[in-house]
Amino acid sequence: MRTDPIRELLQRETRRQFFAKGALGLGSAALTSLMSPSTWSQAEISHDQDNSQRVHPGLPGLPHFAPRAKRAIYLFMSGAPSQMDMFDYKPAMHDWYDKDLPESIRDGQRLTTMTSGQTRFPIAPSKYKFTKYDNGGEGMWVSELLPHIASVVGELAFVRSVWTEAINHDPAITYICTGNQLPGRASLGSWLSYGLGSENDNLPAFVVLTPSWTGRKEAQALFSRLWGNGFLPPKYQGVMLRTGADPVLFLNNPAGVDMSMRRRMLDALSELNQRAYNELGDPEIQARISQYEMAFRMQSSVPELTNLADESQSVLESYGPDVHTPGTFAHSCLLARRMSERGVRFVQLFHRGWDQHFNIATDLPNQCRDIDQPAAALIRDLKQRGLLDETLVVWGGEFGRTIYCQGQLTRENYGRDHHPRCFTMWMAGGGIRPGVVHGETDEFSYNVIRDPVHIRDMNATILNRLGIDHERLVYSHQGLDQRLTGVESAHPIKAIML
Repeated sequence: MRTDPIRELLQRETRRQFFAKGALGLGSAALTSLMSPSTWSQAEISHDQDNSQRVHPGLPGLPHFAPRAKRAIYLFMSGAPSQMDMFDYKPAMHDWYDKDLPESIRDGQRLTTMTSGQTRFPIAPSKYKFTKYDNGGEGMWVSELLPHIASVVGELAFVRSVWTEAINHDPAITYICTGNQLPGRASLGSWLSYGLGSENDNLPAFVVLTPSWTGRKEAQALFSRLWGNGFLPPKYQGVMLRTGADPVLFLNNPAGVDMSMRRRMLDALSELNQRAYNELGDPEIQARISQYEMAFRMQSSVPELTNLADESQSVLESYGPDVHTPGTFAHSCLLARRMSERGVRFVQLFHRGWDQHFNIATDLPNQCRDIDQPAAALIRDLKQRGLLDETLVVWGGEFGRTIYCQGQLTRENYGRDHHPRCFTMWMAGGGIRPGVVHGETDEFSYNVIRDPVHIRDMNATILNRLGIDHERLVYSHQGLDQRLTGVESAHPIKAIML
């Protein structure tokens, strides 16, 4: 049978080619020239049905089992927090000040190019005091840098034995966010959106916030692939809300365009796209239609979301003074709680500036001050509203820090290089056992000596708490059943689960 070569060519166009030719890229066109919320009524939003009541379902058969959490908030500390200055207390190191890290401890492990040329690897004990907080068990050590988090430590589960193979920032953060060090894979939030769907039709299922920071200003870049859809359909990519007072660009209609005109334009565009879909059968055309409609509805939902006028003074004060400044970590944490209330499936905050190669004495306290009170307030706020039991909160970075000093060492200041062999993360709520410590490192916080947890295990645990078997959540791509956790073994951390 003879085929139509033009039709065949069109069907084989890549997404990039298709969008480029049509000048209809999702990121710009879907959110440009949106209408003014002051003239938008719910009746006009829904020209054919009540959109506020529609919920996008997930895959058939999901969740695989009864979930302990309905949604998740991931507080990601981009740059790698120093575990031995925050959570992994190592008092014996004070006797090792300025002594060389024993070769038996390093054991030939990989070094970065930033310290591989050092002639010495002098031990830098933490200059910060630690306090042991009773959790009804062995106790949980927390640095003086985090007094507010210490006050909610009974709600947390520390995992002090996380490790990864990646030693440089970009592959490491790509690895933990997408399950692979190489770009092109779907992010954790995209997998959750794909598998579980949305509980709110007027906000995205997956939202990303990138709050400001006060530590080291030369921070690592954040690439959109960290919240990208990869090989999944584009409707599952994360939507980033900008910092500042205008979270979505082009939120208002241009001059001369009213709400009814915008509605007619979208209807006409939808009809054209539907014709193209009927002709070519490209599922991404359907995704584009849904993105336009989502952008239309976000005109009302985003301003309502970001308006904190209905928050009590006591709640605002609990997040700290920065809560009134859009784009800060405090403001972002409160937005994360508000999004969770509204059914947003996954909220991820990327707080940059945790790359303390030098000047820990100044930069690390600033970073901790940014996140300490807001993170603790988020835990309390969720609990007071009855949301913590069904909301999983995760805190962590892409790898840890070395016990030896990078650069000049003094008692009052030092720096630490990248260290993938062990670092600390914590979880709370959403089916996580409170007040437990899992895993142990050696006295140098250099090697895991009990209960190692790979970053695949962390991702498997997150999926598990939301009712997903990580081995059964797959997507066929390039002839393979792709998974967030890849082809190597991964195990949810049962010891920290309720």
